[in-house]
Amino acid sequence: MLRNVVVDLIVIGGGLSGLTVAFRAARAGARVLVLESSARFGGQLETERQRGFVVEQGAEGFVAGSEAMQQLAEQLGIAERVVEQQELRSYGFDGNALSSLAPGEAARFLGFQVAAKELGRGIRAFRGGMQDLIDALVGDLASRVTLRTRAAVRFVEPLGEGVRLMLGDGEERAAAVVVATPALPAAGLLEDAFGAPARALRAAALSSSVTVSLAYQRSLIEHPLDASGFVMAENAQKDGFRACAFSSSKLPSRAPSSHALVRLFFRPNTEDLARLDDAAWRERAERSLGAVLPLRGPAEEGWVARWPDALPVFDAEQRSRVAALEQTLASSRVRLAGSAFHGSGIDAAVRSAFRVSDSLA
Repeated sequence: MLRNVVVDLIVIGGGLSGLTVAFRAARAGARVLVLESSARFGGQLETERQRGFVVEQGAEGFVAGSEAMQQLAEQLGIAERVVEQQELRSYGFDGNALSSLAPGEAARFLGFQVAAKELGRGIRAFRGGMQDLIDALVGDLASRVTLRTRAAVRFVEPLGEGVRLMLGDGEERAAAVVVATPALPAAGLLEDAFGAPARALRAAALSSSVTVSLAYQRSLIEHPLDASGFVMAENAQKDGFRACAFSSSKLPSRAPSSHALVRLFFRPNTEDLARLDDAAWRERAERSLGAVLPLRGPAEEGWVARWPDALPVFDAEQRSRVAALEQTLASSRVRLAGSAFHGSGIDAAVRSAFRVSDSLA
């Protein structure tokens, strides 16, 4: 089916950055089409809400000092749903005992790519989880723009003063296009038209993550859970276990008062990603937690989230690749947005979306 309807802007990618670009452009009066290749919007923001538990499958929050997130929440009318981190203390585990860490030390150890001024300040989130943000964006956009899921774009190319996209079922044309995907898909979309600078994105470094959230009867954990969580010293790490967040202590409304919710973070190897099912990951998580905290019984429930090759590493090499590609794109009406291109984390993703939408206005 051939689609020749011209819109002002097509956004490829329905994650946080793509939705934010669409939201800002639609508010400015643009006709916008959002194309998401998967079955859902939100990208790496996804929250499960069950029996009083608020379980993050992706990012749990954003840096406390994020002006961009505050502005976006106010524009969406959900600023009153922002919650503050309740516990700022973090522990470290050296293989024998937990000890308190200096402010910001846990974030530095885990390699969080945040500004030095944010270290030790904690995070903010939303009362119902980060899904609140995605729900608000999609809810606002539903009446303003065209939203399509399962819409895989094959390639993007300049066409006169606009841009043409080829999909599996036809084509779309627009005055401008924003690519708000991970780096590897972006390379596939752009390399035919923009050559080596786009192809270079295939070398972008990525890391994988598996998180396991466990719900316990509060009485089964002897530790007071009086911190945001703990990180594992490198010489104490086993099975890829790197850190644990005391989710129900760290942020409000994450679990019923009778229960505790914890979230364990693993850096999996390729074999474990392919081999371990949810039951195996849950067993590994309970065993790992029990090696650090005294447990009087098993978890009542568990949730496993896998993110293979999904976390961008925004290093000097990636900055150089992005700068070269954006210089090549400058003469076209194609732009890049998101954490794959402009810095890791929620704040960086939103700031990227703001800059791109303002530049196209």
